Amino acid sequence: MIEIGFIIFLFYANLLMGEFNRSAPHARTLAFAVHDILTIPNFIIANIAAFIGYVVFEFLRKKL
Repeated sequence: MIEIGFIIFLFYANLLMGEFNRSAPHARTLAFAVHDILTIPNFIIANIAAFIGYVVFEFLRKKL
């Protein structure tokens, strides 16, 4: 669970940084960025990516 939570955290941190880079200067507030990235599609993508990352890291951990 810790690995999955960390991958989801990194996904949302990356989205948040990208939101500040591409948004207009007047819209660069934390509330605006959080509102823009916390959506159902982003949550689904984060969970799928976290599950895939977990499976890959477990495979590599057992292989090495």
